[in-house]
Amino acid sequence: MKKGTDWRYRVSNKEAIMGTVLAILNFIWWYAFAYGLGGRPVKEYTYILGFPAWFFYSCIIGFIVFTVLVYIMVKFFFKEVPFDTEDSGPKEEGDVR
Repeated sequence: MKKGTDWRYRVSNKEAIMGTVLAILNFIWWYAFAYGLGGRPVKEYTYILGFPAWFFYSCIIGFIVFTVLVYIMVKFFFKEVPFDTEDSGPKEEGDVR
């Protein structure tokens, strides 16, 4: 079976692109907060729950936000895809796979 003719390839490609975009957004979030807020002298840092604001937003809040986004993406956008080919029935009588 050719790669382009099976519907499972389209589904898996779409899900791979969605996962890659989410990973890139996660990196942008982390980089923007870590280097955007963390690029100042230490004496000018603001603290949230004892953490520097850049660390709190980039690592703690970022982790929570992207964990929720992954859950939403898997729950609502990903599909269950069978791994067997459509013609993979029992080969011989009594063969149960």
